[in-house]
Amino acid sequence: MRDQFPFAVARVTRRWRKMLDERLKDLGVTQARWSTMVYLQQGGEGLTQRELASLMAIENPTLVRLLDSLEQQELIERRPCPNDRRARRLHLTKAGAEFMDELSERAAVLREEMLEGVTDKEIECALKVFHKIMDNAEKQK
Repeated sequence: MRDQFPFAVARVTRRWRKMLDERLKDLGVTQARWSTMVYLQQGGEGLTQRELASLMAIENPTLVRLLDSLEQQELIERRPCPNDRRARRLHLTKAGAEFMDELSERAAVLREEMLEGVTDKEIECALKVFHKIMDNAEKQK
């Protein structure tokens, strides 16, 4: 059972991303782009690129390409940082905020579909397990 666990988690994660990607296809944003925007929104607008890269656990050059494409789609904007001329702070545009509202709505529908028949108690138990696993992973650093 324990040896199946990581693979089950990976399958659920891949399926979630694939299904949400399909539901967002008409908005013209890939999984990499929408996940970047989710991290930006959750991390708090006004993050620097470095802070966002750290939060997402990806390399800065990878993030720069994602941000360039989001900026071209006018979903985010880079604003000068008042304390550091070299740094730029990241913000959602009006279109970006509207996109995030739509994403949240579609994600909530998908989440409820995928969690059909799963009790709140079961979800609570699963989340406790995930938190324990993450705590153990942090100890390994």
